Amino acid sequence: MSISLDIEHLRTLVAIAESGGFTKAAAVRHISQPALSQHVRLLERTLKRRLFEKDGRTMRFTPDGERVLVEARKILATHDASLALLEVANPTTITVGCVEHAVEQMLPELLHALTQAFPETGTRFEIGRSTQLYDSVAKGSVDLAFVLDPSGQAAGHQVGLLPLHWYAAPNRTTTGPTATSADTFNLVAFEEPCGLRERALALLAEAGHQVEVTATSTTLEGVLAGVRAGLGTALLPGIGGRPQGVVERAGLPAAGTADLRMIARRGLDEAVEDTALATGRDFLAATPPLRLISNA
Repeated sequence: MSISLDIEHLRTLVAIAESGGFTKAAAVRHISQPALSQHVRLLERTLKRRLFEKDGRTMRFTPDGERVLVEARKILATHDASLALLEVANPTTITVGCVEHAVEQMLPELLHALTQAFPETGTRFEIGRSTQLYDSVAKGSVDLAFVLDPSGQAAGHQVGLLPLHWYAAPNRTTTGPTATSADTFNLVAFEEPCGLRERALALLAEAGHQVEVTATSTTLEGVLAGVRAGLGTALLPGIGGRPQGVVERAGLPAAGTADLRMIARRGLDEAVEDTALATGRDFLAATPPLRLISNA
């Protein structure tokens, strides 16, 4: 049985040597550190030898690792030179993350803008919660992401301010079959951790409500399903109009706004970052009645 070496695993090995460690190499390769460690393990398994050993708190190349590193550089040089001679373009992909609240409205605009600005670059999208997207950008597995920040204190660029609304099912009260008393306010919310959930609980407590979280979900559609079923009221940002099957509930504390922010991984091309940020701001500028941040 023949043995084949994975080009990407060899690139990881060279990145570790050139950047001075696993953590920095993961950032350079735009992958998570566990993924980078897996590259090394698979390479060691293929070659049936250890490439690294502990040196105090760090890792260093073994003698076998140093030999493999020399050959890895030769293989990559030949590989890349051959692609150049064959005029094979090295495809790149921009990975964009977005919270569910804005995905349906914003992603078509982002796709169009990035395709126009970078026609030889592919675009991939990742939809998730803000906490997950912050982690993905930090690890480098997502290039940039649009996230929700109810605190207004997170990192990144402010794209705009989304008004927050209380939504309930038509003809439903705030109490329901699971309420412990007639005065209990039933809240439908995202699973923790969630800034919107914290904002809702704080506002309702300040208004003197006894709150019971009667339904939770990890997805926006799950939260809306709970509201439509009459399980309670939810606090959600307004973008692109009111969700179907719910109504805005009056008589509750003013919820203010939440920041829509754009975060980008370290080392991302400034042209990509600027294009995505301008597109997000331009989109919100054309989506009243949201309060916006200017492009200046």
